[in-house]
Amino acid sequence: MASSSGNDDDLTIPRAAINKMIKETLPNVRVANDARELVVNCCTEFIHLISSEANEICNKSEKKTISPEHVINALESLGFASYITEVKDVLQECKTVALKRRKASSRLENLGIPEEELLRQQQELFAKARQQQAELAQQEWLQMQQAAQQAQLAAASVSAGQQAGSSQDEDDEDDM
Repeated sequence: MASSSGNDDDLTIPRAAINKMIKETLPNVRVANDARELVVNCCTEFIHLISSEANEICNKSEKKTISPEHVINALESLGFASYITEVKDVLQECKTVALKRRKASSRLENLGIPEEELLRQQQELFAKARQQQAELAQQEWLQMQQAAQQAQLAAASVSAGQQAGSSQDEDDEDDM
């Protein structure tokens, strides 16, 4: 699919991926660089052909997203029905791998600790947090009580001091 448009170069399969597939498929065969380039272009053209046909099928069924069924129908309508069994097998394998990934990405699964044990640990942490909160509240209450007592004592000593000062003023006046 040699085209003068620069955008077509952006829409090719990475050469490294194709080289890896060729090496895995034909480990003891040397493949010339132009043959590799031809395989890349054929793969790209095949993908464009299938995706265009799948898009048309999708549009005819008034859907906005191409589904695997659209791709399978595209293969059949383009004369590639012999690939459908293998495509369905690969689709099932992809679904299985995706499901395993979703399960593996779950934090609970990665911990390897049963859910019941995690729940027990969580309850213990909540109980400790409640205990700490109660202790803090108790300390704050005691501090408030002490501050109130000190304020009462200070007020009493100021009052006593004022009374003592006023009675001494009276004594001073009597001396005159």
